[in-house]
Amino acid sequence: MSGNEEAMGGVNGDSFEKVKQRLKDRSKKVAQTKEMLSKQAVKSKEMFSKQAVKSKEMLSKHADKIAKQAEDHERFINKMTHFCGVLGFGAFCFLLGARPQDIPYVYCLFYVIFVPLRWIYYRYKKWHYFLLEFCYYANAIFLVMLLFYPKNEKLFMVCFSFAEGPLAWALIVWRCSLVFNSADKLVSVLIHLFPGIVFFTIRWWDPAFFEAMHTEGTAGRASWPYVESKSYLWTWLFLVPLAAYSLWQVLYFLIVNVLRRQRLLRDPEIMTSYRELSKKAQKADNLWWRLSGLLGEQNRLFMYSLLHALFTVPTMALTVPIFLSYRLHVIFQILKVSATIWNGGSFLLEVMPKQVILREKKKIDTLPGQAQQDQSSIVLENTTEIIKSPEQ
Repeated sequence: MSGNEEAMGGVNGDSFEKVKQRLKDRSKKVAQTKEMLSKQAVKSKEMFSKQAVKSKEMLSKHADKIAKQAEDHERFINKMTHFCGVLGFGAFCFLLGARPQDIPYVYCLFYVIFVPLRWIYYRYKKWHYFLLEFCYYANAIFLVMLLFYPKNEKLFMVCFSFAEGPLAWALIVWRCSLVFNSADKLVSVLIHLFPGIVFFTIRWWDPAFFEAMHTEGTAGRASWPYVESKSYLWTWLFLVPLAAYSLWQVLYFLIVNVLRRQRLLRDPEIMTSYRELSKKAQKADNLWWRLSGLLGEQNRLFMYSLLHALFTVPTMALTVPIFLSYRLHVIFQILKVSATIWNGGSFLLEVMPKQVILREKKKIDTLPGQAQQDQSSIVLENTTEIIKSPEQ
């Protein structure tokens, strides 16, 4: 019996060692597989990062090339812009009267076409950080609401507050100009003006939207919201939009002043809204420059953000009475459009002639001596004729 037990013990011991060895081999294989997969993951990550960098460089080169070609053909592009702008304005007015329910789709088409083109142009001019401004943040929310949540009453009210609050008043305060021969100015005006017109048509002229807002068991009404309490209106037209605006302020500060700070310091030619406004305000020594310096030179950026917020809060508050009154809303639409047309006339008559003269002067400065004199005399004659011409 003892011999048999010893034999059985030896067999069991060998089996245990074999199982142990197999487990070791498997663990080694798992470790090797894991190491191989990690190496492949690192290689794949490096490959994708290189491809991403190459793609980014390629897109930047294409954007620069397109923008450069546009600059070389500026005069022709301005003529085409004026032609298309006037025709488009007429078609839009017809559509606004004939089919107001289609205006939101026109806006979506405009946004998805012209904003990417603006990024290409601004990338070339080193103005692309302007596309992080609140107006683009708000327009992105408008697009989401119109395409995916067109019958959401609360989201509509938030968008209404953005469109007829800070974006609308920016047209008046920042003197946006409706100039049909300038694609940049035309898009700038439409980015701020178009959303307000869209939400005006939905608010007052779209029966399908009213119908979607009817709750079960209630009769159809000519307007909405059906919750008539002032607290409800102030919550969704003021408090919630203000919270969304505060979120944008935080995100903008983190991206521009933290994540991209070194990039901006290395290249002073890159423009942000703060740099642009500070440059203009300092040159003019106007009220904005003095107000931004109240807390000292080192706190101008903070003061700029504070002034921006102080502009936003009352403009959002004013959307509550505008939302409740059709007559007031119509008057506000007329005021916005009139301001942009007036500013456009001022730009054409006062600013554009000076820009043309400066542009021609720069061209003359690059020419050799005798050619400079000849070209200067031609420019002087043309300028004199323009000034004396009774048709002008």
